[in-house]
Amino acid sequence: MANALAVAAKLAIALVECQGLWPATGLHAKKPRIRMNTHFSRIALVGKVEDARVADSLALLARHLRARELTVILDRAAAIEGLPEGLVRKAVGELGQDADLIVAIGGDGTLLFAAQLALARDIPLIGVNRGRLGFLTDVLPDEMIANVDDVLAGRYQTDRRRLLQSRLVPADGAGRAYLALNDVVVQRQESGRMVELEVWIDGGFVNTHGGDGLVIATSTGSTAYALSCGGPIIHPALGAVVIAPISPHTLSDRPIVLGRDSRIEIRLVARSGTRAQVTCDGAVLGELAADSRLEIGPAEQDITLLHPPGHDYFRLLRSKLHWGRSARSGSEEV
Repeated sequence: MANALAVAAKLAIALVECQGLWPATGLHAKKPRIRMNTHFSRIALVGKVEDARVADSLALLARHLRARELTVILDRAAAIEGLPEGLVRKAVGELGQDADLIVAIGGDGTLLFAAQLALARDIPLIGVNRGRLGFLTDVLPDEMIANVDDVLAGRYQTDRRRLLQSRLVPADGAGRAYLALNDVVVQRQESGRMVELEVWIDGGFVNTHGGDGLVIATSTGSTAYALSCGGPIIHPALGAVVIAPISPHTLSDRPIVLGRDSRIEIRLVARSGTRAQVTCDGAVLGELAADSRLEIGPAEQDITLLHPPGHDYFRLLRSKLHWGRSARSGSEEV
């Protein structure tokens, strides 16, 4: 009981610190925002140029950056109109090799892809929203040029996000690993059949989940797939992890919030006779077989997002989730 109360107290203190309501001192002191590099000169642009809106924004930004005599790095396969001269063309997988800043233009899926390019050299990311919701791509198209100029001038907020490391370990022990910013998803492959998954946390058995699968999400990913599964919204500064069942067979099978350093193991129940697939931020990691296991834990690396001045996480939630809007007028109520 005492341990449970202590954990609850720590989570409560961390939450009010995130909202600026608690004096940040001692062990609970809020980490200062770190300015990584206030002079960016080599900028990679990432986006699905098949979308005309993305292509237009990408070409506009490329022209602006070249007019400032900055190096602009672009996918060599991107064929769009209105691009300036003097671009550095690379294979899409090499865009992060020489860049010191990546601008992802599109939806959150584009930023998740760009995050994989940024990991090797810890390159900061800016997200320009040309998708639907855009919890990660928070720069509006109309404000793109002004916000990028702010970043180039050193006016920005640095946001370090925790990652999950997932490792799919087959019977022979030769596992495949992947880093996820949003979530790791284990879901059934056959339609119409329930999958049964055993969950172990920090070496202890928790439960056998029956249903369509599980979403293991970071705090960042709590507003993605896990939210549609009934999971909570977790402030990114908490760095917590949520396990959210997908269409659980049992109504009492509810989402669980874990500490940031928890280690999770998922196994497929052999008797279920089903197959399960593992994806990380939408990328397929492989198949979870009855003789294999999926290990998920905290990654050693973080990812860095850059926000324009005045960025407000709760204002972002109000905008994307339409909180406080009148049903009659559609206007936001303050």
